[in-house]
Amino acid sequence: MTTTSPRPLAPSGTPSGLPSRTKAIDTEAWIMRILLTLGALWLLVGVVLPLIPMIGRSFHDTSGQWVGLGNYVQYLTTPSLVQSFLNSFGVAIATTLLSVGLGFVYAYGLTRTAMPGKLLFRTLGLLPLYIPPLANAIGLIFLFGNQGLVTKGLFGLLPGIDINLYGFNGIVLGEFLYCFPQAVIIMITALNLTDARLYEAATVLGASPVKTFFTVTLPSVKYGLISAIFVCFILAFTDFGVPKVVGGNFNVLATDIYKQVIGQQNFAMGATISVFLLIPSVLAFVIDRLVQRRQTALVSAKSVPLQSKPNPLLDWAMVIFCGLVTLFAVTVFATIILASVVKVWPYDFSLSLKNYNFGTVGGGGYGAYWNSIRMALYTAIFGTAIVFTGAYLVEKGRGLQWLRSVSYFLSTIPLALPGLVLGLAYVFFFNNPIWRIPFTGMAIYNPFHGLYGTMAILVLANIIHFYTVCFLTATTALKQIDPEFEAVSAAMAVPFYKTFWRVTMPLSLPAILEIGIYFFVNAMVTISAIIFLYPANLPLAAVAIINMDDAGDTASAAAMSTLIVLTSLGVRLAYSTLTRGLRQRSAAWLNR
Repeated sequence: MTTTSPRPLAPSGTPSGLPSRTKAIDTEAWIMRILLTLGALWLLVGVVLPLIPMIGRSFHDTSGQWVGLGNYVQYLTTPSLVQSFLNSFGVAIATTLLSVGLGFVYAYGLTRTAMPGKLLFRTLGLLPLYIPPLANAIGLIFLFGNQGLVTKGLFGLLPGIDINLYGFNGIVLGEFLYCFPQAVIIMITALNLTDARLYEAATVLGASPVKTFFTVTLPSVKYGLISAIFVCFILAFTDFGVPKVVGGNFNVLATDIYKQVIGQQNFAMGATISVFLLIPSVLAFVIDRLVQRRQTALVSAKSVPLQSKPNPLLDWAMVIFCGLVTLFAVTVFATIILASVVKVWPYDFSLSLKNYNFGTVGGGGYGAYWNSIRMALYTAIFGTAIVFTGAYLVEKGRGLQWLRSVSYFLSTIPLALPGLVLGLAYVFFFNNPIWRIPFTGMAIYNPFHGLYGTMAILVLANIIHFYTVCFLTATTALKQIDPEFEAVSAAMAVPFYKTFWRVTMPLSLPAILEIGIYFFVNAMVTISAIIFLYPANLPLAAVAIINMDDAGDTASAAAMSTLIVLTSLGVRLAYSTLTRGLRQRSAAWLNR
């Protein structure tokens, strides 16, 4: 019979394997530190450093000579440029009031009433998320433009209505379609977090429905309301697509930057206007973050979910309201499709697919469309991997608390960066083969110069542009996973990367898939972050829409818009269908 010798002990009486285990833990700690450092450097290069040469360029003239505040003085003393700043504010305020006001009522109907058709209204209300803002503007042209269906009263069948589309009215309508679904999403989230006991107490105390609304409902959603206000303000203030298509002679900051850079090749003034576009966005973002810090939990472990009670008058009033809003959004989208499949608008409405023959117009045609699909796919794959890994390091990382805090801060900055500003900053940062060190006469080689003019820089710009929303989604999902998983793994000497692969990723799979689809859809429809970056040999679908519209090929622009929308909706539908079982299996543990 063979006997097994007892395991030798170390001199201190501990197992001799402890030093190797300690060494493994130290190695993991160093790996984690290296990854955290690389993550912070990635964000530094992608977010902060590109802003430095752009801001620096605003202090130079077109020949590169230092002029100090000369460009800013020129801007502030040029009435037309100052008017653009005021126009941007006016558009942003009007859009915010309209989007948040109607978005709140829409979300209230979906969450606080027993109205029928909630799923349908929720789906249709979010439809504009899949439509490029400039495509919405094109749809408005076919409805309210000089030859629009509404303007001509269905071409004589009804009295015509002219809303003076080209200018303030058109921009606000287009921006409303862009911002409304964003406000609805935020307000649905805020209104869903409600404790029914507060309403029961109000009823017992004899409070009227109106008083209950102002004393219970509004205070409980005030932080969501504030977030919706700031989000819509930033989106409307910085958007480029809608003003470019229906702005007419009504200039805003975003179109001024485009005209200075593309039209006049005046990069110095383009950088100066970018700073004016950046400052209000950053201030709005900072105020929103400070307000959110004051938010306290409204739902406790003892909270009771609010069940909406039938109220026929209110329920059907909400059906009518939501029906009118969705009718407007769907009509704009349907008009885009209609314009793309008729021969000659508004003279020959016989059906034809000739507008989808992009070989007769500029913009890149189907090559641009496939380039956009490739770009969106790369953005979804690499962006999801980078964002989720970064969120994991920040949320579940060990040690280096200061670096994790810095990484978290850097991860939230992109939300405050307008797309045009980010794109122009990338031009200054990546296009220069050398970096000159100010006041030293020295220069160093730019190791990132090779990215300029490639698909890689387009993907990088999209990842950074949409980084914050995806990062916050990932951290929210990771916070729901009990830290004891990592604690048990550490106690059992399981490497953190195994825990990440076998436990964290499967539990976070629904969030990972949502991040991927968010990246794909937004990369397909965005224009502002890439308008200055795309090379001539890599035309993109969203840019093609602008080029077609500029050339007067509006019907072809509508056709390309339709392709983008149908692709985004098709990918979302395929994603939901193919991953339904996968998501159910990954969330099965919640039902145990």
